[in-house]
Amino acid sequence: MTNPLIGWQPQPEDIVMVGHDLQRPECILAEPDGSLWTADARGGVVHIAPGGEQTLIAQQPTEGLDENASAADRMMGGTLPNGLAFDADGNIVIANFGTNAIERMTRDGESELLFDSMDGKPLGKMNFCLLDSKGRIWFTVTTRQEPWTISINEKTADGYVGVIDGDTIRVAADGFVGTNEIRFDADEEWLYVVETNAKRISRVRFDDQLNELEREIYGPADLGGYPDGFAFDSYGNLWITLILNERLIALTPEGEVLTLLDDGNPQALAIYHKHFDEGTTTPELMGACKGTLAPMMASITFGGPDLKTVYIGSLAGSSLPSFRSPVAGLPMAHWR
Repeated sequence: MTNPLIGWQPQPEDIVMVGHDLQRPECILAEPDGSLWTADARGGVVHIAPGGEQTLIAQQPTEGLDENASAADRMMGGTLPNGLAFDADGNIVIANFGTNAIERMTRDGESELLFDSMDGKPLGKMNFCLLDSKGRIWFTVTTRQEPWTISINEKTADGYVGVIDGDTIRVAADGFVGTNEIRFDADEEWLYVVETNAKRISRVRFDDQLNELEREIYGPADLGGYPDGFAFDSYGNLWITLILNERLIALTPEGEVLTLLDDGNPQALAIYHKHFDEGTTTPELMGACKGTLAPMMASITFGGPDLKTVYIGSLAGSSLPSFRSPVAGLPMAHWR
């Protein structure tokens, strides 16, 4: 079978914008009925119904807390949902970039803290979460540095992947450079890890006790840009957003890099590359790179009943670019 992405790109006239007035729709969850759920900077998620109706569901603390409840349980102040995942009951697990915690929210907004520390220490800069087929929660911490932005210029290898199995939490794999999104392959044999500040994708295998067995770089050692989010399709291509490059690429099973969308600003990006290499980046330099389609392109999700509709999340957009793919996405655990 020929790779369906060879020679294919979505055309501008085929791109449809979904949603409106979204704020920082960094992560997107899709359901078989066509529903979408996006992270939102107003402190919760936006539900976009199949017919297009939108509802902002803001996080609310769990009712009936006792006097010993933590501050994080009592008050959702400072919340900034980043990564989202569905648990087995359809609740939304949140990797909260604002509270640096893993939280769980019902679909009507009632929220509870799962973990904000491990071994008596803060978790670090929380980024993303993912559930496997056994219901375990995997999460990423970009860095333990404070402020977290130091890690960009220093390329600090202190990011990690953690796992929550029932009531226990622990580090599963450590030493990543700017840990971002994670995904399993179809058989959950390998866990793929975005290392944004190393400009690469790594993958890890674990034993039955979730101890690390093997780790390797997947694809090029340098993707030529800054990967943020990714998703597999059913052929085995890994679709990757390159934030700041404002580019959507696909990494084929053979290791070839295909450019699918390019909305970048070459001049601003060249300046940023220089400062990144010198360790002198600033938020202003990052902001100058943003494109117009999905500004600060951050994630990709396959949806629609046939998993052939692609949605792109971003940090600075207010809607979701979408288009049809010639190949279906790999079903997430909640889809199966």
